[in-house]
Amino acid sequence: MKLLLKTVAVVVLLGLAYPAWLGVQIWQQSRQDEVKGADAIVVLGAAQYDGRPSPIFQARLDQAAYLYGEDLSDNIIVTGGKAPGDRFTESEAGARYLVEQGIPEDVLLAEDEGRTTLQSLENVRAIAAETGLNSVLLVSDPMHSERIKRIAADLGFDPAYASPASYTELNRSRSTKAKELFHEIGSILAYEIFDR
Repeated sequence: MKLLLKTVAVVVLLGLAYPAWLGVQIWQQSRQDEVKGADAIVVLGAAQYDGRPSPIFQARLDQAAYLYGEDLSDNIIVTGGKAPGDRFTESEAGARYLVEQGIPEDVLLAEDEGRTTLQSLENVRAIAAETGLNSVLLVSDPMHSERIKRIAADLGFDPAYASPASYTELNRSRSTKAKELFHEIGSILAYEIFDR
């Protein structure tokens, strides 16, 4: 009986320790801006409103435009499909916005089917295979950076860097950051356990 209780206690402690460790990894990565050259800058999609990026998506796109302006890549891949009833995909809204900011159309590639982070990055991997792209500079929200780097590495991108939109531009409260942190812990666990 004592051995069973000890075993249960160890399992419970490990079950709590791993998510806590993930939280530390996510937090540390969220505070890093890996401004490095890559074959492609990949902008993870977010909500769009009838062809106009949401503030969150716009912050990501602005970061991608900045990185492109710093000559860190010759290619930008915008990602994201559309929800039922939408007229535009997230990638269409993103590409249009970037062109309006002066980004040449011929540097833009679009992944327009993904509805989740994993789907979008799997589709980006297919685009990369067709175009000979190997390394990526990923742009999303700070708390999202750890997960997208893990997925990109698992998909064979080498290397995979992350340069998130700034929290100043995103105007996140502490409670929102905490919710995002817990969401990302759950999302990484779901990815690792269920491959989704």
